[in-house]
This record gives sequence, structure tokens and C-alpha cells, in this order.
Amino acid sequence: MFVLAELKDTVRIPPWEFKRKLNDAITDELNRKLANKVYLNVGLCIALHDITKIEESYIFPGDGASHTKVITLGFFEDIVIPPNKLQHPSRFDQMEQAWVWEYDTGDGEKHDLFMDAGEIIRFRVVNESFTETLPTGPNVSGESVEKSEAKNISPYTLGGAIDEPGLGLLTWWENT
Repeated sequence: MFVLAELKDTVRIPPWEFKRKLNDAITDELNRKLANKVYLNVGLCIALHDITKIEESYIFPGDGASHTKVITLGFFEDIVIPPNKLQHPSRFDQMEQAWVWEYDTGDGEKHDLFMDAGEIIRFRVVNESFTETLPTGPNVSGESVEKSEAKNISPYTLGGAIDEPGLGLLTWWENT
């Protein structure tokens, strides 16, 4: 089970980050601060889902950084459902860039049910993978591609399946 938790925090943005958009700087700082940590009565924070409110920024005497109060939603985004765990038979439609379940109507006909990105689904967790990751620092120009790809490793990934009755897009099962 996943929980979408609302957190309120004051984010410190160092002066060298002022050239960036405020939302981008806050998002990076919150992910650096919160991701891959366990919080009391919440659980493992995986990633920032959304920033719902940004208040005014303040610069305190003796500190050149801005301090901004934000309210965020942290949620899990690394769920992978491999093709062999989709409803059978399924195929990938290159034109639509979406997976399609070729549903057998029972009278020898097939009805295409598209699995569009962003749709709400019900799935079963079949495996989980936790990878120890180190905190990421600021990007260094001239950094190799291998190093930047290594930084994008997800600390926690779930493998899912929608290959059983009742699983998949909620719209498939609304009227049953």
C-alpha cells in the first residue's frame, strides 16, 4: 500500500541556485532532503509528487540563502509492469504509443482496450526491489554519462501485474 503524505517544510536554497526557476530549485532540494528516508508515521519517502503551495521566500541576516516554506505531496513513482504481466493477449500499438489488450468478446470478435499513459489502474504487486543509493550532489559540468545515469537509479522499485480479472484500467471494470 502506498500513502500520499502532505508535508510542510522550509527549504533553504543556496545563492548559487538563484539563477534557476524557484520550482525547479525547490524540487531538487526536497528530493535531495526527503527521498530514500524513513519518516515516523509515514514510512519510506520515495519521491516528491507535487508542490501544492509555495510561500514567500526570506533571506536571513548572515545567511545569503533564501528560505521558502512549501507544502508538498510525496508519492511513489517507480512501478514497472512488464509486457508479460499485462492482460493476454496484449500488443504495443506504435501509432498510438500505447499498449492494447485484445479483449475476446466471446463471439469470436476482438475488442481493443487501450492502456493510455496517465490512466488509473488496479494492479497486483509481484516483487519489490530496494537499492541502496547515496545522496546526490550538484551536477558537475563535464560529468560522464555513466555517472549521471548512475544517479538516476531508483532506490525502491515495485514490479506489478495486471494479468488477472479485475486488474488493469478501472474504466474496464466500471460497469461489471
